[in-house]
Parts: sequence; structure tokens; C-alpha cells
Amino acid sequence: MWINGGWGWTPWMMIFPLFFLVLMVVFIVFMMRGGMGGGPMCGGSHKTPDSGETPREALDRRYARGEITREEYQQMRKDLE
Repeated sequence: MWINGGWGWTPWMMIFPLFFLVLMVVFIVFMMRGGMGGGPMCGGSHKTPDSGETPREALDRRYARGEITREEYQQMRKDLE
């Protein structure tokens, strides 16, 4: 039988809220830094995280490799400007 008809105090009553608070702070910091990409609105840059190149450089590289046609290249270049 429980004392005073309740569950009583457990360490989880203090650990879980602290864990949840830490998790929320980490999530907020992660999102403020732009998630996975570090976007320009959050202090990041337009460079891709892996290669360190701008979208224009990536477009030029794809065109040079023949991955996209001239028309696709010109349209994408207009979109980036």
C-alpha cells in the first residue's frame, strides 16, 4: 500500500523535466543555426555544407560535366540571379 495514497517522490520527477529542457535548448540552437545547412537567414552562407561552393559554382560544375543542357543551365542561372 502506498503512503498517503500516492506514488511518492521519485528521481524521475526531477530528471525528466531537466532532460526535456536540455533537449529543447539543443533543438532551438540547432534550428537557429539553420538546421543542417546553416542558411543565410540564420547567419550561414549560400555555400553548400559539404563542398564549400556557392550555388552558382555548383551550377557551372554541373553544366561543365554535361549533367544539364544549355537551356537548363540558362534557366537555372536566371533563377539564381
